[in-house]
Amino acid sequence: MTTGVLIGDEAKARAMDAADPLREHRALFNIPPASAARDPRAALTAHPGEPRAVYLTGNSLGCQPKAAREAVESELHDWAALGVEGHTHGRNPWLPYHELFRHTGARLVGARPGEVVMMNTLTVNLHLLMVSLYRPTASRFKIIIEDSAFPSDSYAVWTHAHARGVDPARAVVRLKPRREGDWTLTTDEILAAIEEHGPSTALLMLGGVNYLTGQWFDMPRITAAAKRAGCVVGWDLAHAAGNVPMDLHDWDVDFAAWCSYKYLNSGPGAVAGAYVHERHGQDAALPRFAGWWGNDPGSRFAMRPEFVPRPGADGWQCSNPPIFSLAPLKASLEIFDRVGMKALREKSLRLTAYLESLIDEINRDFAGGAAEPIQIITPRDPARRGCQLSLLYRRGSRDLLERLKTAGVICDFREPSIIRAAPVPLYTTFHDVWAFAKVLRDAVGADMTGNRP
Repeated sequence: MTTGVLIGDEAKARAMDAADPLREHRALFNIPPASAARDPRAALTAHPGEPRAVYLTGNSLGCQPKAAREAVESELHDWAALGVEGHTHGRNPWLPYHELFRHTGARLVGARPGEVVMMNTLTVNLHLLMVSLYRPTASRFKIIIEDSAFPSDSYAVWTHAHARGVDPARAVVRLKPRREGDWTLTTDEILAAIEEHGPSTALLMLGGVNYLTGQWFDMPRITAAAKRAGCVVGWDLAHAAGNVPMDLHDWDVDFAAWCSYKYLNSGPGAVAGAYVHERHGQDAALPRFAGWWGNDPGSRFAMRPEFVPRPGADGWQCSNPPIFSLAPLKASLEIFDRVGMKALREKSLRLTAYLESLIDEINRDFAGGAAEPIQIITPRDPARRGCQLSLLYRRGSRDLLERLKTAGVICDFREPSIIRAAPVPLYTTFHDVWAFAKVLRDAVGADMTGNRP
């Protein structure tokens, strides 16, 4: 068993950063100081020159784009200077503000212009879309989700079934791995469930990337199978949008929704996104919960009681857009649009593979013929994951998390015992990954030798 305190080659990490074509984009973000991990209150008054944290929780809350402050202050200035006239005469007029995302939002998820709208928050959007597209009948009423779905998804589908007069215990089908000890579902297991339940299923709604394990489901194959079975297909893209490339329109996805405070770096509780396939967006007769902003702009200010839905995803809007919340999203998506998901994915693959290789090195050095001390529960196949690795430390993940914080590393913990580390490609460096792995190695070495501080 090796007990050294170094891992890999730090010079290699530095060289990888020097060769990274996206390296300059880190400077576009405010990376929290290391004290934010150790003593958050102290970080509020940290000196600008303090070392930065190793920030690996962009899968929970992304770092702030420096342009976000200017974007918000610009709208505040227009409000002060123009008052109500800012709706039509501001530098970015508020009346059509949400249309600024018509193309950037579509490119982000592989949609056509008009199929994406930025509005509300994630679960609100899921509810609004299920009102229209979950249409249970006596013979077709089930909803398929993964058992490890984010709790909000479970609440949403359960309450929708109940609201439609369907017993949720009969309606909601929760997919679990067949093999004891497995954390992730295979595509074959999902396809088998679709074959079994398809004739009685009204809706399949999975997380594109599972929040707990980081598994990226085979979205096109699963969508195609569910469509053949006659199911409506929706995806929760909370951990997929801005993380992995998608082609929602070409995959024939019916609807999707996502938040924008994780990989999309738009701030806590930021305005979310929604996708509706154009065939539904053009269907004015589709049931929906209507609001003023979803009405056809040509008759919106006629103030008539009759609702005339605006074509496309915009027709699901209820209220006018919150400008001060959309401004940071605009600043962030301009970066994504400039870099492109292809380039981000290429770096993400390299970053995540590098982290995986360093953890494998730790396990080789400290397993000693026993079980590996750090189990990676995220799929090993790069095509089946985004940039998150979920780690199970056999000697205590909660305690390990505290040691990571002490070392200036910010990642997070999810029940029952998972540390999630996400080296997001826009601002995470290869040296960040190396530094994180070094802290892991030091902790494992101290536990294995009994030489803990």
